[in-house]
Amino acid sequence: MMEYNLLGALLVGLMGTGHCFGMCGGLIGAFSSQIPAPQRHQNPLSHRLGFLVAYNLGRIGSYSLAGALAGGLTGGLAFLFDAQSLLLVMRFVAGIMMVVLGLYIAKIWAGVTALEHLGRVLWRRLEPIGRRMLPLDTKLKSFSAGAVWGWLPCGLVYSTLTWSVASGSALQGALIMLFFGLGTLPALLSAGVAAKTLANWLQNRTMRLFSGGLLVAFGLQTLYIGVAQLG
Repeated sequence: MMEYNLLGALLVGLMGTGHCFGMCGGLIGAFSSQIPAPQRHQNPLSHRLGFLVAYNLGRIGSYSLAGALAGGLTGGLAFLFDAQSLLLVMRFVAGIMMVVLGLYIAKIWAGVTALEHLGRVLWRRLEPIGRRMLPLDTKLKSFSAGAVWGWLPCGLVYSTLTWSVASGSALQGALIMLFFGLGTLPALLSAGVAAKTLANWLQNRTMRLFSGGLLVAFGLQTLYIGVAQLG
């Protein structure tokens, strides 16, 4: 089950490219425009890439922290109360969210985006903190800004986070969100023509349907295991 969660999380991050561009593309563009000019002895590409990597490490670090907190909280509650019943409920929730994400990736149903409304209260408090870090003229500030913006309301993030909750483990929860974050890297590290080419390839209908169907299959298997445990 854990292996499926990690593969599924990586797939959601990778195939959610279009959503990533919509949610974070503007932020990445604004951030890129603030990267200071390289010194005469520095390679312009590696200089720019260093800032982008620092930013994305901060963002993925926040995802992993959220996963650890979510999985650890469930694990703690399971220890205090009826562990089997609680984890079984969360398995059903995770299975349903896998199916929902599969339908979103396949562009059959976009209901997952409704979850983004839930995070807007938190984001209203965090956004001013991120803006106070501007200009992002050092890699440390870039990392810190990425850590703040990692909490940007995102239906894909929140949906994948339910898998961390269902894991019942801080370590497994962190790994799930780490793999999700790694899946988003190609989209958010690429720029210009390369980004458009990547997005077009990942949004190919056949690729979307295959990836979405795979996630739906993972979700149905998770639900089947839960039903079997009830018996």
